[in-house]
Formats: sequence, structure tokens, C-alpha cells
Amino acid sequence: MLRVSVVIPVRDDAVHLRRCLDALAMQSVVADEVIVVDNGSRDDSAAVAQAAGTIVLTERVRGIARASARGYDRASGDVLVRLDADSVPPPGWIADALRLLDDPEVVAVTGPGCPHDGSPVVGRVWDAAYMRPYFALMWAALGRPPLFGSAMAIRRDTWLAIRSRAHRLDPEVHDDVDLSMQLDPAWRVVADPALTVQVSARPFSGLGSAVLRTRRAFHTFRVNGRRANPVRRWARRARVAARRRAVTGWWRVR
Repeated sequence: MLRVSVVIPVRDDAVHLRRCLDALAMQSVVADEVIVVDNGSRDDSAAVAQAAGTIVLTERVRGIARASARGYDRASGDVLVRLDADSVPPPGWIADALRLLDDPEVVAVTGPGCPHDGSPVVGRVWDAAYMRPYFALMWAALGRPPLFGSAMAIRRDTWLAIRSRAHRLDPEVHDDVDLSMQLDPAWRVVADPALTVQVSARPFSGLGSAVLRTRRAFHTFRVNGRRANPVRRWARRARVAARRRAVTGWWRVR
């Protein structure tokens, strides 16, 4: 059985963190370790994490990419699950992630989020204006599904292979988008609705939040340079697929 480490970066989000940790305690497959990386909180986020029996790390330099990477480096599991403090995974989430990772060709798995606060209208708008566009546009840009930082799991070996390329010191990158770009376009990433988690509707909190997220998305593409070029990524995917067909006679691009 693969060992599972859960990494949760947090800053001033004690209320949501408590709910996330409660959900992790109810998993049908319980994580071997939960690592909470306190990114300079001024509330009692660290105390909540300690009370739940997690491993608590302190990263005082602000930046979610930096905090997440510190957690990945500390983790000892074969599989590294990344959740946000406001993520609420259903009881079978870890089990479903491991099921999808049972395929040795899959290097990472991910799922969408749905808001646990707000009205049903907010939920429909969230899906139409945020989740679906995110996965569709990023899939087109990356040549395969993107990772969604609130609900993802990667193999530890995968992290070790790409961690030197991650822009962990840049507080303006979208860490999940940046991590997605470090994965080879030919590597297999699975996005599955079974990995849906509940999240806060904070991305819809106002125009400022939308502007910030958009600015950081463009910044993440810019700092990744040639690695973020969609034409190069799709060409890489096509070359690898062609080699596979030549060797195995297998026609289907995975």
C-alpha cells in the first residue's frame, strides 16, 4: 500500500483549516501524515493544526508556492496530496486518488472544486465561469489536464524530478499552474470528477480577487518561458505518441 502525505499550506484560515482536518480524519483511507505549513498566520491556524495532531511547519516568507514546496520536501509518503485550507474532501477522496494512481503511467491526479458556501446560483456560476474554463483553457495550453491546487495528488518521485524547476521563491506565481508546467507534456495526468472537493467561494469575493488571479496566471506563463509555450508542448506530446505507436503499434494517444 502506498504511503500518503497530505500537504496543506495555510495563512490566517483557522476556521476553514479545522473543517479540512476534520474531513481528512473521516477518510476511508487515512493519510499516513498530514503536514500543515503555516505561512505567517496571525490567527490560531497553527494551534488548530497542532491540536489535530498534524506536523506543523513554519514558513515565514510569504508565498503559497514556497509554503507548498516546503511541505512536499518534508513529506515522506509515496503519494503527496495537496489540499488548500478551505478544501473539504469527501470520505473516499484519498481512496479514489490512490485508485487512479494504481496505473503506473499516471504521475498525478486532480479534480475540480465546488463551493460549499453561497447559493445554488453561485455554484452554477462557479462551474460555468471558473472551473470549466480553467480546465479547458489550461488543458489547451499545457497539452494535458492541469493540476488544481485545492484537490491534487502527485507521486513523490514526480516531485523529486521537477522540484528544482518549480518557481518556489516567486510569490506571484500560481503554484498549481507553475507545477503543472514543470510536468512533461507527455506524462499522464488524470482529471477525474471523483476527486471533486468542496472549497470556499472566495475567488468570487470581488473584482480585486479576479484581477489578482488573472495577473498571476499571466505572470506564471511569462516566468516559465519556453516551457509554457503551447505549440512546443503539443509538439512534444505528438512526438512521444508517435514513438509509442512505432514501438508498440498502439494508436491511442494517452
